[in-house]
Amino acid sequence: MTQPKKLFIKTYGCQMNVYDSERMAEALGGNGYEEVGSPDEADMILLNTCHIREKAAEKIYSELGRYKELKTAKPDLKIGVAGCVAQAEGEEIIRRQPLVDLVVGPQSYHRLPEMEAKAGKEKVIDTDFPEEDKFEKLRARPKAKRGPTAFLTVQEGCDKFCAFCVVPYTRGAEVSRPVSRVLAEARDLVERGVREITLLGQNVNAYHGEGPDGRDWSLARLIWELAEIDGLERIRFTTSHPNDMDDDLIDAHGRCSKLMPYLHLPVQSGSDRILKRMNRSHGRDSYLRLIERIRNARPDILISGDFIVGFPEETDEDFRDTMRLIEEVRYGQAFSFKYSTRPGTPAAERAQVEAAVADARLQELQALITRQQRAVQDAMVGREVGVLIERKGRLEGQMVGKSDHLHAVHLTADLTPGDLVRVKITESGPNSLGGTLVGAAAGVAASTAASTSVNTA
Repeated sequence: MTQPKKLFIKTYGCQMNVYDSERMAEALGGNGYEEVGSPDEADMILLNTCHIREKAAEKIYSELGRYKELKTAKPDLKIGVAGCVAQAEGEEIIRRQPLVDLVVGPQSYHRLPEMEAKAGKEKVIDTDFPEEDKFEKLRARPKAKRGPTAFLTVQEGCDKFCAFCVVPYTRGAEVSRPVSRVLAEARDLVERGVREITLLGQNVNAYHGEGPDGRDWSLARLIWELAEIDGLERIRFTTSHPNDMDDDLIDAHGRCSKLMPYLHLPVQSGSDRILKRMNRSHGRDSYLRLIERIRNARPDILISGDFIVGFPEETDEDFRDTMRLIEEVRYGQAFSFKYSTRPGTPAAERAQVEAAVADARLQELQALITRQQRAVQDAMVGREVGVLIERKGRLEGQMVGKSDHLHAVHLTADLTPGDLVRVKITESGPNSLGGTLVGAAAGVAASTAASTSVNTA
């Protein structure tokens, strides 16, 4: 019997890269590979990279440098770079790090098995935007048991061309997967034990996949169809653009019991002047009105956002506008970054804000977000929430899961991953909530049924 080869994948960046890494591992499984947790064990190392933040490429070159001794000791070791840095850098990666055997962009990873077979004998590069559907090429998944949560990519690429962003250049134009293929993959995941699916896309609420009726379906219509799958109890989606948050999707948040009360809706800045310079195509007031409409539909929804501080030409008053918007929205969670120059984007050519000024603004903004996040968590104490158990905790008998609102929740109970239970929140910590099971025996079946009701407390 042939011994399986060992594959180590290191994933950087967004949830879509996590999904892509899973699919690449599945694809290489056909070439006899199984995943391991350490590069020292591997016959092939694959770095799945992200190009969003500053110096992303330099971090990858630094990581590759750590593998020189390993490659010397194991000359047959294959090393590959995938993802957005691979797309952006291409042949430059092999020129700077000759130990790399293959470079594959995010639109070509369905070709990875053929590339791997050639790697070692020659250097292999594929950063094309092929016409064939990579998802269709990889539609056969092994039937291994899965954990209770999974990502499912439904849309890729972006046509928005924000002035700070490289995604349109590394992921390409917006493409939506056909409804039938999304549903088939979702049903397969549920058959393998998944109870919660997060739909992914660089601009997921712009989804317009072809439906079985031959017409384009919106994300809202796709969500309603997914909600009909027996055994799928929770649906989430990320990341969204305010301009694509249509009436049907807002209505789904109000009426679809399986769509969780959590929405990541980046605004990036609270200044109309900076939003225009960012090419965001929406304004401060339109964003605030949108938040109001969403909360009218689903009063208990937790809003998450993204912010960039120190964007080129940002003044103190622009920054104050952002802080005022945050105070008005009251975010339950947010991700914030100091602007970093991305070569080839319009903003890279503009006057940059001093690093010390941007650092100070970031600290002030993050302090406000932290206070808001803690206030939202503290307000959960005394409430009942649905919790999907994901794993054992660090303490004896402790289990950990995620609430409807995506808060980490820990409790001591005789449960197993995949159980969906009702929990009364009794404590709020810096990064998680604690609680106790609701009901005498807190039966899973009863709590699963309870979790389908919409709580508008």
